[in-house]
Amino acid sequence: MRIVTWNVAGLNARLHRVKLWIEENQPDVLCLQETKMEDEVFQKKAQPVFKELGYESVHNGQKSWNGVAIVSRVGIEDSQKGFDDGRKDPDPDARIVWATCSNIRIASCYIPNGRTLEDDHYKYKLDWLNRLHDDLKKNSDPSKNPVITAGDFNVCPRPVLDEWDPKQEYTNFDWKSKKTLTETFDLPETHVTPEARGALKKLDDLGMKDVFRERFPEEKADTFWEYPKNAFRDKRGLRIDLVLASDVVAKSLESIEVDMHERTPEKMLEKENKDLIEKYKDAKGKFVKPSDHTPLVASFNWSN
Repeated sequence: MRIVTWNVAGLNARLHRVKLWIEENQPDVLCLQETKMEDEVFQKKAQPVFKELGYESVHNGQKSWNGVAIVSRVGIEDSQKGFDDGRKDPDPDARIVWATCSNIRIASCYIPNGRTLEDDHYKYKLDWLNRLHDDLKKNSDPSKNPVITAGDFNVCPRPVLDEWDPKQEYTNFDWKSKKTLTETFDLPETHVTPEARGALKKLDDLGMKDVFRERFPEEKADTFWEYPKNAFRDKRGLRIDLVLASDVVAKSLESIEVDMHERTPEKMLEKENKDLIEKYKDAKGKFVKPSDHTPLVASFNWSN
């Protein structure tokens, strides 16, 4: 069973690429984040595309921001939007959707960025991760049941391995000053704090294992590269997209890999594989830019 997570950075803009990727890779379950569309728009524009490919889908969305979906060819049952953690205050954003697919309880998650350590959004981020923990504990019991939470966690679980080097110098042409600059890049501070990593540790203690980390404890494999300053070319990325699985599922892991090819920018394709530029053009003949994230593909030896 192949379960994939992918922050598409706008499903309306990226639907052509998502359709191609599904056709070529045939995932069983695809968890999407940052769809940036309301449910009504998803039902009108995206759901028919997925249905034509043989997939059911469920979406939790809002206008212009956030938005998550689960797309499945192995069934969707008991779908739920938001948290059921016993609190009366609903999540103000569309950041999580749940469904049972082939007897696995699956959540597609888009964890808040946090912005800065002084911003209330950082407090929201930590609270959101705690709510995910409490929902899992209350409703799913990962110590006994098959559960997966997959998505953009906006946290680098491991120091160094899951980060770029903030001391490394990179050379890029700056169009504003029209000069070639040598510069370093600070890490996003809200992604590397002890508190954020501690919130992931709580999920681990609950039984939700980072299956990439379990399989490759010493390997670097980024899933996100910023658009500016040639981050992908310079391999200046972060591992923030995760598949967390309860033990009963995690022990059936066959493979997990990052689809680096899906993130290749147009400039690199022009030099390496021009045929792909044509492939990624939409019906209007416009090249569809890749997301700044790329799919993380986990395959499990799982049967219902």
